[in-house]
Amino acid sequence: MKKLLIIGYVWPEPTSSAAGTRMMQLIDFFLMENYEVHFATTTTRTVFVPELEGLGIITKAIELNSPSFDSYIEDLQPDIVLFDRFMMEEQFSWRVDQFCPAALKILDTEDLHFIRKARHSAYKENKDPKEIYLSSEIAKREIASIYRCDLSLIISEVEMQLLSTEFNIPESLLLYLPFMLKEITSKEIDTLSGFNERKDFISIGNFLHEPNRNAVLILKEKIWPMIRKQLPEANLHIYGAYPSEKIFKLNDPKNGFLVHGRAENAEKEMKKARICLAPLQFGAGLKGKLIQAMQCGTPTVTTEVGAEGIPGNLPWDGVIENDPEKFSDAAVKLYLDESEWKIVQTCGFEIINSRFSAETFRKEFQKKLQILDRLPGHREKNFIGAMLRHHLHRSTYFMARFIEEKNKTAG
Repeated sequence: MKKLLIIGYVWPEPTSSAAGTRMMQLIDFFLMENYEVHFATTTTRTVFVPELEGLGIITKAIELNSPSFDSYIEDLQPDIVLFDRFMMEEQFSWRVDQFCPAALKILDTEDLHFIRKARHSAYKENKDPKEIYLSSEIAKREIASIYRCDLSLIISEVEMQLLSTEFNIPESLLLYLPFMLKEITSKEIDTLSGFNERKDFISIGNFLHEPNRNAVLILKEKIWPMIRKQLPEANLHIYGAYPSEKIFKLNDPKNGFLVHGRAENAEKEMKKARICLAPLQFGAGLKGKLIQAMQCGTPTVTTEVGAEGIPGNLPWDGVIENDPEKFSDAAVKLYLDESEWKIVQTCGFEIINSRFSAETFRKEFQKKLQILDRLPGHREKNFIGAMLRHHLHRSTYFMARFIEEKNKTAG
């Protein structure tokens, strides 16, 4: 049986974030491919992590800058090592190369961090993100990590295009792998609550993620007052994991702005709402909250950033609007128009079934993993990656050894 080692940035929490859902989809893929799956991370496990061991996954707590990882991976000898975000590749890839050099190295980017950060800075400074990311340190680090790996999983077609055109990364090093979702059947659609059985608006998102915090502030300060003025009986329900005290202070029952914090069952709450609101101003990757809304038959009003990479050439399951006033008017109109609501709801089902088919993308992933059978030749064609590995390994090696010795002295 082949072995997969996942080095996690954090433990997966599928009920807290799209990143957690994505990780569980990857784990499910490798279990279906009959891999022995190992998950290792340096972080503390929370109560929101699913029972991985019950799925047959072998878990391991590891340490940064510790020789204990060397003996661990040398004994394990995985066939594939999957790094959860580029920071894990920076920390551990040189040790992987040293103690199991034949392992296929995969980077799951989740989203391109340098794009997300550049867009955040551009939003605050009123600049073009390109002005920022082309000279940013994080862009250099993340692109270097992509080159050092044998394969990088890219969740958005927009990001695939950017990596190919702006950074000239060879197609052989990349795989477009979005969310892998099961088909929404007509039987499932028939069980969903209809227009008249639903009420109110919903907004959901992990509050550790700055784009989500910013979106809630925009809802509170700009958008919701305009919606509430036209719909005085409507409420907006705000859900999200890890809310701060600042977020809870936005709670305003008198004006229908209800901050709940973490949803015990996000899907259940989404299915109750008539409209999902997501006025995202910056970010990257695919927005899991909007994917989930489509699965739940809940039309959405969002921005161009929110919808990016999701519909392709298909019509959106609601409205895409950047201007706060137009956003608010569109939300009110859709909330009251049963006929249009049903039409755009169907658009969401079509997007899920035609754009995110688990069966289709699992086959693509299976095909790409054949790199494992011709790994030496694959690596020979990636001279830039070999060069970057050489320089990172030397610098990281000496830094790690320095920290190890320092830790021994401190102990």
